[in-house]
Amino acid sequence: MSAPPSTARRGLRRFTGPRPPRVERCELCAVQLPEEHRHLVDVEQRTLACSCTACTLLFDRPGAGGRFRVVPTRRLTDSSVALDAAAWEALRVPVGMAFFLRNSRLDRLVVLYPSPAGATESDHEPSALDAVLGGSPLAGMLLPDVEALLVRRDGERGECYLVPVDTAYELVGRMRLHWQGFDGGSRARTELDAFFAELATRATDVAGQDVAG
Repeated sequence: MSAPPSTARRGLRRFTGPRPPRVERCELCAVQLPEEHRHLVDVEQRTLACSCTACTLLFDRPGAGGRFRVVPTRRLTDSSVALDAAAWEALRVPVGMAFFLRNSRLDRLVVLYPSPAGATESDHEPSALDAVLGGSPLAGMLLPDVEALLVRRDGERGECYLVPVDTAYELVGRMRLHWQGFDGGSRARTELDAFFAELATRATDVAGQDVAG
């Protein structure tokens, strides 16, 4: 992987498996966690950390600063985005799905896509984000380190979502479990279809809205 050292593989560690039965604990205070819990991004180590409610609130308060950033929960989409073939070619990815991350430490945009090895960085064109999203407000709303812009092109149909960064890595991990052949195979595509179908029911469409970043 050519992305910032260990970013993608460490990000995937909680979503690839199979995982042995174990008790999940907050990685800051060690309290036991429920199955559904929040995550923090360690911006220095480029890793995800499980977090309890108390620690999440500690780092979510205004002016918290430090090395940890709380991963948000919002899911947004823009149904007006048209992912045509020319725009997709700017991403330089060999599969039909990719996601954008903004690395605050390197001050640059990273484009990743799923592969048998996990999340792999694309050597994308500098104008890739503008080519894919055009005038969509989602690009300006993307929070560095903790959110991702998830894009998919399936035939002539395109989809674009702003999601928590752990959601993007979860999807890559799920596809890696079922990956076969060059393009992932039918089982990986089934996982991809199911994931985007669920995401579509949960995301708020910003098309035509005056949404602040």
